Amino acid sequence: MQQKITGYHLDEEDHWVAELGCGHFQHVRHNPPWTVRPWVITVEGRQQQLGMILICKKCDVAAPPDSLG
Repeated sequence: MQQKITGYHLDEEDHWVAELGCGHFQHVRHNPPWTVRPWVITVEGRQQQLGMILICKKCDVAAPPDSLG
C-alpha cells in the first residue's frame, strides 16, 4: 500500500527510518550500489522528501502500527 513519509528518526544503529502516515516505520538507507538514496544523508534532503510515497508492506499484511519505545 502506498503511504506518505511524515517524519524520520534514527534507529539504535543510527540508520534513518521513515515514519509513514499509516503509523508504520521503514528504513530509508543510502547504501550504494544496492540502495541509492543520497537525500537521506542531509537534513535538507530528508525534509524535501516529506510527503514522498513509499510502499508499505506492513499495511499489506495488516500489521499493527509501530512505536518509538
